[in-house]
Amino acid sequence: MNNMQIDIVSDIACPWCAIGYARLQLAMAQLAPDYAFTVRWHAFELNPTHDGQGEPILPALARKYGRSENEMRDAQANMMAIAKELGVNFDKLQERLTANTFDAHRLVKWADEHGRQTEMKQALFEAYFGKALDVSEQTVLLGCVDDVGLDRAAAKAVLESDQYTSAVRDDEATYQKAGVSSVPAFIINNKYLISGAQEPEVLVKALQDISAEAA
Repeated sequence: MNNMQIDIVSDIACPWCAIGYARLQLAMAQLAPDYAFTVRWHAFELNPTHDGQGEPILPALARKYGRSENEMRDAQANMMAIAKELGVNFDKLQERLTANTFDAHRLVKWADEHGRQTEMKQALFEAYFGKALDVSEQTVLLGCVDDVGLDRAAAKAVLESDQYTSAVRDDEATYQKAGVSSVPAFIINNKYLISGAQEPEVLVKALQDISAEAA
């Protein structure tokens, strides 16, 4: 059995991160008879200075990337089609507002201590991309906690404190220092970097090559 650790650097507000993980799941499923995977999630904020009221995503992206809203709409539609094939809910991708994701990252850290980190991350993706909910709002975050079957009162106490703030900041500093400037980024066995939402067959080959090199 090949044991493999996969550290995923991502943001809740990153559609390609949700797509990338869905593709990774397919790759891991193909390799499952011979591989045992441990997955851990790490924080990255695409818009760390965001505060106040969110704005519609299409004009926000158009301004950020210097493109037209129509171009951004087409790009988002392409992601929606990819997500649908993967069984990922992106129904409200073009209807969402920009949002600060820091508290959501704190909840992912908290969920890790209860063995539900991946489930929490997926619930947040579902809330933001599937339902266009504001993932900076406490009520939305607590709804995600309910969805994964964790203690709502305990999560509320976390959100109303500064718990896991240092853990999130440490994540961001660590991976920025390591040269991660875009997400998703997959670090394999603390050594090998796979950047971007690669196709499942590309991931299978990369993981097999890494395993062979380490043997």
